[in-house]
Amino acid sequence: MYSFQSPFGVIHYDWHEGLCHGLTLQQSDMMHAKHDNPVSAWLSAYFSGTTQALPALAPAKTNFQRKLRHGLCAIPYGKVKTYGELAKTLSTAPRALGQALGANPFPIIIPCHRVVAAGGLGGFHYGSDWKKSLLNFEQL
Repeated sequence: MYSFQSPFGVIHYDWHEGLCHGLTLQQSDMMHAKHDNPVSAWLSAYFSGTTQALPALAPAKTNFQRKLRHGLCAIPYGKVKTYGELAKTLSTAPRALGQALGANPFPIIIPCHRVVAAGGLGGFHYGSDWKKSLLNFEQL
């Protein structure tokens, strides 16, 4: 398990055998050593406001998860879609979509934070503070 210090907290990630197997977000200002791997490089680029090719990720387990990843990555940096809009694009129900977003193992990299409720922020597995921080950061 590796960690990355972001402006909003610590990001822990599982990197082995050339793949990222998941990320978790934590609100903490603990300092962590820098790591030299594609996930750390991608996170550094993201928090510097630049883009970089996605690091290798563990494959999606289902066709829907694969379709969801593509749909989320199609939402441009600094933009949002509502649950309803994305559900329509993916031919699924907004509630089912919300559950799938909550199980996203790659928050930030697969940008589930860019999906919002029609009337507000909507949920986020790691809490509204992370979601607000990421959306505000992308507006700069």
